[in-house]
Amino acid sequence: MAICGAVRDSLGPIMSAEVLVIAGERLARYGFGQQHPFGTDRHAAFYREFAARGLEQRCLVEETRMASCEELQLFHTAEYVEFVRTRSNEGSGHLDGGDTPVFRGVFEAASDVVGGALSAAEAMMFGRVRRAFVPIAGLHHAGRRGAAGFCALNDCGVVIEWLRATRGLERIAYVDIDAHHGDGVYYAFEQDPGVIFADLHEDGRFLYPGTGGADETGTGAAVGTKLNLPLQPGADDAAFDAAWARVLRHLEARAPEFIVLQCGADSLAGDPLAHLSFTAAAHRRAARDLTALAERLGHGRVLALGGGGYDRGNIARGWNAVVEGLFV
Repeated sequence: MAICGAVRDSLGPIMSAEVLVIAGERLARYGFGQQHPFGTDRHAAFYREFAARGLEQRCLVEETRMASCEELQLFHTAEYVEFVRTRSNEGSGHLDGGDTPVFRGVFEAASDVVGGALSAAEAMMFGRVRRAFVPIAGLHHAGRRGAAGFCALNDCGVVIEWLRATRGLERIAYVDIDAHHGDGVYYAFEQDPGVIFADLHEDGRFLYPGTGGADETGTGAAVGTKLNLPLQPGADDAAFDAAWARVLRHLEARAPEFIVLQCGADSLAGDPLAHLSFTAAAHRRAARDLTALAERLGHGRVLALGGGGYDRGNIARGWNAVVEGLFV
């Protein structure tokens, strides 16, 4: 039977750094084979360029850890966590209707993704670093009770719940520039005014998962705290800039205490699964502007999660542009 990771009692020695990157062989394990769009080679595509640009020397680089069952259940139901564990041991089939394949060890690999995002959040909250990037992360389609869209577990949601449950944060911003709508996060927090949501994505009439209409602004007490900005296929950096100005106003008005950026590279031109036409400059701008906002707010905390992206060149360009944008 798969064993959940243990909750750590110590965060290790305090270090001084501006940007942490969680990377390594364990994180790279989350993927569905080399012939699948979400292959395990996505990590290497990022890291080769990361090293070539000299960013490896500028950042603190650390390995991931496995999230505990207790941590996973901050967002997911206990029944769903057990379901993923069981299917992981069986090693075949799908976790959903056909989008998210099972492989032996998928539970451990997905828990390492969640653990990496949590490690990065911990490092920021305990003052070890100002900002962080986790390339294989941002699995924004998984819901509290199920998998979806290549996402077995939702690290974004776990981090948000961890920040509230253990650090007492009341206003957390989730910003998503992946081509696909972050439905797993949106619907989990649709009624929650403490999660400030902003999502730029290709219009759901043309792209999975078909959600994220401009009229989806939250429900109940959360009305107005959610911003969905669907873009037409072919939308370029000019369209990004116009929509991004609205995102920044939305965030500025609500002064988040922590910012999560899901920076999927599938919104760059040429992705095989989407139809937007951003360049890496859009991703650099998103990271830079959110960093500047976080600094103005006094905490400096931005956690960037890689998300989607299925053209390896775009992964290298887009994600490394994000890392560069995280430096003041």
